[in-house]
Amino acid sequence: MKVQLNTKQKRKIKVKTKKLVNSFKYAIAGIITSFRKERNMKIHFFIMLIVIIAGIWLKISQLEWFLCIFWFSVVIAGELFNTAIETTVNIAMPYRNPKAKAAKDISAGAVLVLAIGAATTGFMIFLPKIMNYIGK
Repeated sequence: MKVQLNTKQKRKIKVKTKKLVNSFKYAIAGIITSFRKERNMKIHFFIMLIVIIAGIWLKISQLEWFLCIFWFSVVIAGELFNTAIETTVNIAMPYRNPKAKAAKDISAGAVLVLAIGAATTGFMIFLPKIMNYIGK
């Protein structure tokens, strides 16, 4: 049985689809903007690329890939949140203010905590494999 949609229903679906497509477009634009303007985002992407190459080279397991991908997304998302917070604070408080500085420092500290967690996991995955590779 084929369902017939009237013009109003078709328009509603088209609008919802367009809104969804725009949401993805804006999100990707935000990632690109952050990558272009934020030095730390470039550093995170560079480290991610090195980890991917090392993971392929050292043949890490599926679980280890899962952990790496999890930490990639967590750290990149953290950096995006940090960038959004810093940008918002800069707009709201364009002059020096101790509370604005605290907000920016705290959000940067959160990313540092995430990066330390990611690095620790990375060392736990890669160090034994590298030591084993050197020992051969």
